[in-house]
Amino acid sequence: MRKLQFLPLLVMFFVLQSATTVDPIDSVAELFKQGNATELTKQMAPTLDVSLLKKEETYSNTQAGIILSKFFTQNKPKSVKVLHRVNTSNAYRLGVLLLTTDKGAFRVSFTLNGTKGVLQIIDLRIEAEKA
Repeated sequence: MRKLQFLPLLVMFFVLQSATTVDPIDSVAELFKQGNATELTKQMAPTLDVSLLKKEETYSNTQAGIILSKFFTQNKPKSVKVLHRVNTSNAYRLGVLLLTTDKGAFRVSFTLNGTKGVLQIIDLRIEAEKA
């Protein structure tokens, strides 16, 4: 009976620990909702592929941050909805978002890749949402 005395505390510890873990896809989605290019830049790999409204190029994370900042200035985010997520691996994630702005809706897809628990954006695509 004495052994079961600490079982509720142990269960509560594991429940709280799993509840505080934030999914990286949700984290990126929240940064898009805020229009926070600075924090998004911190989530990027040193170089990444960026496709913005049919213009595709490989940029440094600093250049990609400048491009995103300009995009957010021209398109003020209103809301974000996660449309699709792939969580099959701790080293690879894929997210697809519907970003609604004051100028229209955009489909945002991104790939997160990494090692040792640190995931970075290696591919980012923003295209106009087809009605």
